[in-house]
Amino acid sequence: MPSNINTRPDQQHYVAPIEETPLVAVDTVKAEGKPSNLWRDAWADVRKRPMFWISAALILLVIVVALFPYWFTQTPPNSDCQLANSNGGPAPGHPLGFTKQGCDIYSRIIHGTSTSLSVGLIVTFLVAFLGIVFGAFAGFYGGWLDSVLSRIGDIFFSIPYILAAVVVMSVLSQYANVWVISLAIGIFAWPATARVLRAEILRVKNADFVMAATALGVSRFRILLRHVLPNSIAPVIVITTISLASAIVAEATLSFLGVGLPSSTMSWGNDISAAQFDLRTAPQTLILPSIALSVTVLSFIMLGEVVRDALDPKARAQR
Repeated sequence: MPSNINTRPDQQHYVAPIEETPLVAVDTVKAEGKPSNLWRDAWADVRKRPMFWISAALILLVIVVALFPYWFTQTPPNSDCQLANSNGGPAPGHPLGFTKQGCDIYSRIIHGTSTSLSVGLIVTFLVAFLGIVFGAFAGFYGGWLDSVLSRIGDIFFSIPYILAAVVVMSVLSQYANVWVISLAIGIFAWPATARVLRAEILRVKNADFVMAATALGVSRFRILLRHVLPNSIAPVIVITTISLASAIVAEATLSFLGVGLPSSTMSWGNDISAAQFDLRTAPQTLILPSIALSVTVLSFIMLGEVVRDALDPKARAQR
């Protein structure tokens, strides 16, 4: 068939040979392997960062020490105290010296780990539970329920939780134990978690997959549990990691102020409080428990920072 296209003699057309254009290779999609998602991308990011492995190793060490203290020392923390060793330096079998009461500092630090970590875990669970319940229902259902729950959160948010815990522990001093001090801290520390989760749910609940689930007739509560909450929980994980460190500091602060755990309970806060008057004469009795407290808190903060960056695609793109 004759072509009706007039080609000028001075025009030249270049067409790449077919063998030089491997369209099949360009259009090929890798079907093998699992599809990527937020959590898989976050894990791929954190495992490349030394800070994650350092903080994870320190946290694992703290957990092992708290669960199995007699793996690290055979010296009883209280029953082997002798006043003749008061504020003494290191000795054979006692590498960190002695407290004012002649107790082994190393043994007390090891055995005090479980108390401080227990308070941190209980407070973190309580904060996460209350924050998720209040934030999820307020953000997803909105309306009058959002107004009521948000105002309750504002009331608790306006009260410094350390000050509130001081008041509660002063009233309940005769019942002071790990559970009471954990409740005193956790009851007033959850509003920040609820606020962050509420804001995230307000963003996620208008997504297309939520509209699709609604069109399929899925109940709103099921949509909240199966679709909205799992896609909004990432910021809460970051806050929870950091709040555990804050809870450990809060317990030490209350014990230092004399309104925390009873002196018979071994904790880093109690040891720091008891050693505050001997800072000039025997600084090791205060500095060594403070180092244990600082390293533990720093480990959780470092882990929270790494997890926060890993769960934020913008932060990953900037690195």
